[in-house]
Amino acid sequence: MSNETFDFNAFIQESKEVLVNPKSYFSTMKTSGGMTEPLIKAVIYGAIAGAIAFVWSLLKLGSIGGGLLGGGIGIMVFIGYIIGSIIGLFIGAVVIMIISSICKGSTDFEANVRVTSALMVVLPISAFLAFTGHFSLYLGVAIGLAVNAFYLWLLYNALIEALKAKPETTKIVMYILIAIIVIFSIVGLGAKRKANQFMNEFKSSEFKEMMEKKK
Repeated sequence: MSNETFDFNAFIQESKEVLVNPKSYFSTMKTSGGMTEPLIKAVIYGAIAGAIAFVWSLLKLGSIGGGLLGGGIGIMVFIGYIIGSIIGLFIGAVVIMIISSICKGSTDFEANVRVTSALMVVLPISAFLAFTGHFSLYLGVAIGLAVNAFYLWLLYNALIEALKAKPETTKIVMYILIAIIVIFSIVGLGAKRKANQFMNEFKSSEFKEMMEKKK
C-alpha cells in the first residue's frame, strides 16, 4: 500500500497475514513509506472495534448499559475508540520503540509506528470478545489474558522480524511482560469481584426499601 492510494483489499489480506502468519508478515513488512498508511489502518481498526462495542451496548452484552441511554453512551464509545486508536498509535509506537531499544532492535520511529499499526489488528478481536465478561467474570478475565498473550506473541514476531531485535533478550522481556499482565489481571479480578458484590448489595437494599414503601 502506498501513501497516495489506500488499498483496502491489501489491508484485509495483510490483517489476515498478521493474525495467521505473523513471522512471515513481519519479515517482509515495509518499515518506511510515510505515516499516512499506518494512521489509516489504526483508524479502521479503531472504527471496527468501536462499532462492535456499540452493538454490544445495544444488546446489553458489554460493560455499557443498553436501551436509549446505552445507545447514546455506545456512540461516545465508538468515537472514543477512533480517537483512542489515533492516540494509541503514537503512544504505542513510543512504548514499542523503548522495548525494541532494550532488545537491541530498531529505534526508528516510523518503523515502530508501522509495527504498532499492524499489531492493532488485535483491537477489534478484543472488542468482540468483551461480551464474555457479561456472562462470567472469570471467563472474561481468562479471555482477556488469552488476547494479551496472543498480542505479545505478535509483538515478539514483530520485534524479531521487522525491528531486528535480539531473540534471547526479546524472549526475556516477553516473559516479564506476561508476568506483569497476569499480576494485573489477578488484581483486577479481585477489584471487579468487590465492585460486583457492592452493586449486588446496593440493588438488594434498594429493592427491600421499595418493598417496604409499598407495604
